[in-house]
Amino acid sequence: MATTAKEARDRKLLKARKAGARKLRCRHRNRCQRCGRPRGYLRKFGLCRICFRQLALAGEIPGVIKASW
Repeated sequence: MATTAKEARDRKLLKARKAGARKLRCRHRNRCQRCGRPRGYLRKFGLCRICFRQLALAGEIPGVIKASW
């Protein structure tokens, strides 16, 4: 199953949940907004760990800097 199909299924489940469906067959899965990866998801940023690291090192996430001590 392609990632886009999984994202479409997740969107469909989310709409059903908002509409008031009581029982759903499976749970909603948080996915990276950039690549669709379901694992290693950082809720605060809506990204997976890999995309977060790429964007942070490029300086594209405001307020995030590389730690040094």
